[in-house]
Order: sequence, then structure tokens, then C-alpha cells
Amino acid sequence: MSMKIGILTLLIGFTFTKNPPVAELDTLVNQWHVDAAQANFDAYFGFMSDSFVFIGTAPNERWTKNEFAAFSKPYFDKGKAWDFKPSNRKWNFSKDGKTAWFDEELDTWMLGCRATGVVEKIKGTWKISHYDLHVLIENEKMTDFLKLRKLN
Repeated sequence: MSMKIGILTLLIGFTFTKNPPVAELDTLVNQWHVDAAQANFDAYFGFMSDSFVFIGTAPNERWTKNEFAAFSKPYFDKGKAWDFKPSNRKWNFSKDGKTAWFDEELDTWMLGCRATGVVEKIKGTWKISHYDLHVLIENEKMTDFLKLRKLN
């Protein structure tokens, strides 16, 4: 009996490493973006872990889940928060399969952004624990960008 359990455990391990849950996670993260665009506050914040951190584009934007919820609530209450259209998402997975991290491109009003995120399997459910949003600036435009930053 114990040999059967050992073989089953081994097969499950091989199954995960060969077939990480990319489609499932893509669906979850895509829906998370849709929830923001449709101002679905409960679903948007429900996908976040209790230890979630959001890093925004402004220098002072490092939000815990509760801080980000308080900041975001007025936008959601107006019926639309933000509308990010993701593409080109790439996934990596921890060896135990309980943590995954990704980067993605975003079509936004900011003329394109990139983001990185971390999702964790917590009590059998995937939750997003970290999201870092950044604006893209071409290297050849950096000098002009730095001048703008110095003006403020």
C-alpha cells in the first residue's frame, strides 16, 4: 500500500512539473483585470492575499491590501476603476508548485505599461500577493523624462 502511495505521489509531482496551471492562472489574473475595469470591488480585492502589496507608478505608491482598498474604493464606487488589457504574460513556478510569478504587458491610458506579480496557493486557492506596475520609457527618451521629474 505504501508503495502505491509513493508511486502516486511521484506521478502527481511529475504531472505538475510537466503541466503547470498556466491556463488557470491566466484566467484568474485576466478576470482580476476585468474586475477592476467593471468596478467589481469585492471580486478584485477578494483575489488578493491578506499580505498583498501593490506597487504603483508614483514614487510613494506602495500599498498594503487594506491601504490599496481604501485608496481605490472611491474609484470603484464611481463604477469604473482602471482598465488594463494584459498581453504577453510569462509565468515561472516554484519547485513545489505553490508559488508562481509573472510579468505582463498592459495596454493602458498611460501608453503601455509592464507589470510583475506573484500568486500563491493558499489553503488550496490561488491568491495574488504582489503586483508591481511600471510605466515604460524608451532608453533614448530617458534624459527628457528625467528633466520632467526634476520639474516636480
